[in-house]
Amino acid sequence: MKISSERLGKRFRREWIFRNVELTLQSGTSYTFVGPNGSGKSTLLQTLIGVLPLSEGTIQYTLHGKPVESDEWFRHVVMASPYLELIEELTLLELLTFHQSFKPFKENRTPEQLCELMYLSHARHKEIKAFSSGMKQRVKLALAFYSEAAVVILDEPTSNLDKQGVAWYRERVLQLSDQLLLIGSNQPEEYDFCPNVIDISQWK
Repeated sequence: MKISSERLGKRFRREWIFRNVELTLQSGTSYTFVGPNGSGKSTLLQTLIGVLPLSEGTIQYTLHGKPVESDEWFRHVVMASPYLELIEELTLLELLTFHQSFKPFKENRTPEQLCELMYLSHARHKEIKAFSSGMKQRVKLALAFYSEAAVVILDEPTSNLDKQGVAWYRERVLQLSDQLLLIGSNQPEEYDFCPNVIDISQWK
């Protein structure tokens, strides 16, 4: 997978969050976007994957040398962030089963196996609304780690995680070597393994 942007810009009302973003992002490596709080890291990530509309410029998605149509793009990307909501009325098993219906898990893993991998088997029949913020974040990360997707977006990935949860994150994120991994962070422990660190302040 390759994501290419040309003169990409995003504006809210009269304020430009970023302008003239020129990027070529390739599968098989990782990229971390850093910058002060409020600098637009999350906005850039969401714009790059089409969650937010761009204000100017173009973005092209290419898979195996062929363009990916915009209405098919969602099949190739998965995202985890503390501001994304889970369906809280579902139990953990119900949520995983629902997710699996439109985005399969790697190696044909089952929802039960995913519960074990995130150390939440004891809560598999509990509704998501009863989960702590740390448990919810672990679920979001597991969906990103184990879904079949060419692009993985992790925005502030260790938010709400305790020390054990951070260790769990680091062990698993290092296994994403074949995918295109994009991280938004200001915490070195979230990205110190990443070979490409990009300061978004250059596009202000």
